[in-house]
Amino acid sequence: MQQFDTPKLAYTIAEACHAVGIGRTKLYELIGEGRVETRKIGARTVIPAESLRALIGTGEG
Repeated sequence: MQQFDTPKLAYTIAEACHAVGIGRTKLYELIGEGRVETRKIGARTVIPAESLRALIGTGEG
């Protein structure tokens, strides 16, 4: 199987929680406040990587 080192463009809810080090409840709170953006792709909700970077105040991944 071929592997790529492509940076992630978006994270699932679980991945975003792990990446930022917060729980699901806090993440949903931030989404509700408009501090974290989400996108729907079919039935799945994903969070753009840029939104997480903006949340933690970095421009780089």
